[in-house]
Amino acid sequence: MIWPNQRLLDLLGIDLPIIQAPMAGLATSAMAAAVAEVGGLGSLGCAVLSADQIRAELSAIRRQTSKPINLNFFCHTSPATDPAQEAAWRGRLKSYYVELGLDPEMPVSTLTFAPFGSAHCDLVAELKPEVVSFHFGLPNEDLLGRVKAVGAKILSSATSVKEAIWLEQRGCDAIITQGLEAGGHRGMFLSDNVSTQAGTMALVPQVADAVGVPVIAAGGIADERGIAAAFMLGASGVQMGTAYLFCPEANVSPLHRQALKTAQDDQTVLTNVLSGRAARAIVNRIVRELGPMTEHAPAFPLAGAALAPLRSGSEPSGSDDFTPLWSGQAARLGRELPAGELTVRLAKRALAKLGALQPAPEQPRKSPS
Repeated sequence: MIWPNQRLLDLLGIDLPIIQAPMAGLATSAMAAAVAEVGGLGSLGCAVLSADQIRAELSAIRRQTSKPINLNFFCHTSPATDPAQEAAWRGRLKSYYVELGLDPEMPVSTLTFAPFGSAHCDLVAELKPEVVSFHFGLPNEDLLGRVKAVGAKILSSATSVKEAIWLEQRGCDAIITQGLEAGGHRGMFLSDNVSTQAGTMALVPQVADAVGVPVIAAGGIADERGIAAAFMLGASGVQMGTAYLFCPEANVSPLHRQALKTAQDDQTVLTNVLSGRAARAIVNRIVRELGPMTEHAPAFPLAGAALAPLRSGSEPSGSDDFTPLWSGQAARLGRELPAGELTVRLAKRALAKLGALQPAPEQPRKSPS
């Protein structure tokens, strides 16, 4: 396959310009291996995994493929605990606990995701992934330098032109341009104003004009039409998340899978109710009744801890009232195919569309007789 823009393929050593989004907790080693083996870039979301779990998952991937793999980490600031805010949040959730027959005062596990640090650098040096990507910015200069010294290519997400320029200036090899349509958490780090985030169609060409490194389009891309459009807008590749949640390799509960199958274009929303940070999900009861955005939610990722017992108490009865139903806006374009097959099909069909979109060659003019 000859793509009209080969920059990302040459940079990452892959054959297909499709990156499977890391989707911490939802994407699996089986998914990442399948995508990588057919020529895309498989990704493993490491933010919710311990060092030993990351080793085990990457080992499982390496047993299935020797192709490039992306390890993804978060770069958020660890929140300070605020007992008063936590108590107020538990108070807002009290009626739900009572409804489910749970003790509103029951202790809950503290939900924390460690931001990328020195121990993660040690792990990267040990495992030597071909690609390391970050969400919520970049680690500090020393840590980033250590990752680069391993030989890994660096990717990170930008939700604005300003963030894209910031990332390029600090050494990113390619930039994932995340539009408003994307599912899951916003990668924004220079602003927290989600009301001003641009959509993919508007953001990608502006970022492509502003930076010199390859641009990866993300957000609302779920079929070959979206991939072709991204290339026409100046991208060198795409990152797709929601489309892969339909694959059998996805770690998606039956409730979440059913919600994805029936989701309409207007049924997702940006909410901080589920984690304390703006993220796109399918609207359910907790989001509808407490949000979608609320000032009462503790900072990311603390808000999710008190929701965990509600989820555990409601899901066995078939309720997704308290389940994070992460999804982008294009869920209804999803197809239930194995991850490798989906990647190849999307690539072939997108390339065919791009060929059809190329300007027709000019015909030689006839000289006047």
